[in-house]
Amino acid sequence: MKQRTLAKTITATGVGLHSGERVSLTINPAPVHYGIAFRRTDLAGAQGEVIKLHPNLINDTRLSSTIVTEHGTRVGTIEHIMSALAAYGVDNALIELNAPEIPIMDGSSLPFIFLLQDAGIIEQNAPKKFIRILKTVEVQEAGKWVKFEPYDGFKVALTIEFDHPVFNQSPPRFEIDFAGQSYIEEIARARTFGFMQEVEFMRKNGLGLGGNLSNAIVIDETDVLNPDGLRYPDEFVRHKILDAIGDLYIVGHPIIGAFEGYKSGHAINNALLRAILADESSFEWVEFGENEDTPNAFFGVETL
Repeated sequence: MKQRTLAKTITATGVGLHSGERVSLTINPAPVHYGIAFRRTDLAGAQGEVIKLHPNLINDTRLSSTIVTEHGTRVGTIEHIMSALAAYGVDNALIELNAPEIPIMDGSSLPFIFLLQDAGIIEQNAPKKFIRILKTVEVQEAGKWVKFEPYDGFKVALTIEFDHPVFNQSPPRFEIDFAGQSYIEEIARARTFGFMQEVEFMRKNGLGLGGNLSNAIVIDETDVLNPDGLRYPDEFVRHKILDAIGDLYIVGHPIIGAFEGYKSGHAINNALLRAILADESSFEWVEFGENEDTPNAFFGVETL
């Protein structure tokens, strides 16, 4: 299987969920071995330089995964666009934006899927590099846990737990194996969610300034406030899987293994990536010369 990038540059505009700022976003093709990178076009000097993505750059995980560089450059809420890039197996791309946060769009990854479809995905003349999990790696903290186990493919299972009547009406666990299930059908439409009682606290801390019923599921003391309700009966846990896929793809390569989490979030997802990379006996880098040798989980989306 070969590396992938976009066939052409694609642009979009939107609003940052937490900053509330208008954002112009451009996703550019990039050469082989480039990886996923970001650049703030509104900043000059060292702050405006290209940022090659790495798990160690995720230094703010309050309600999102946010890059914070040594120069203080921030690129926030990257998990949804990273989730879409993972779904299409994009290895190389330069993402430019003129604000400190990726636009939230409708709160899911579907608008980014549409952008990638418009741009088109092409194969490049270099083999794709995978990370294959060789042994179980687990991170636990404060009643939460995440782990990766060896598995010849890619599957994700998550369980959520919230003490709220809305969550008692939907299954708390969902599992998807990408060898036989579709990211676009099962995951991409699931939106981010939040509680009305948290809004005042969030805004005092400079978060959630761009959130509304058009880009998030909002929950009051008893019910979902969005007039159209939920897109899936279990949209909450599916969105957590969407987030996890994006958080895990921050490593920049598809991972061959089975991920499972209980009450997981951005911080612990990132901690798992760092734990894997810190233990060289837990993984190996692999390439596949022939497509038939590649696990079926990575053939979900076709290129041009």
